[in-house]
Amino acid sequence: MREHYDFDKMEGRKNPYVKPLKQPVTLRLDRDMVTYFKSMAEKTGIPYQTLINLYLRDCAAHQRKLEMVWTP
Repeated sequence: MREHYDFDKMEGRKNPYVKPLKQPVTLRLDRDMVTYFKSMAEKTGIPYQTLINLYLRDCAAHQRKLEMVWTP
């Protein structure tokens, strides 16, 4: 093994084994929604943030649309 390596001459390349990272976001949820997902997390053993992500992923995969009617 060398005593000295010259890293200035190295060419960088991306690691092909790195998984795509999740993007951190700030999301404001109602307390009852957080309580609901936390209770589901206790029952399933899956972290509540992962459960929320799985639910949103399922909605996106099935292209579910929210249908609301606003009445005055």
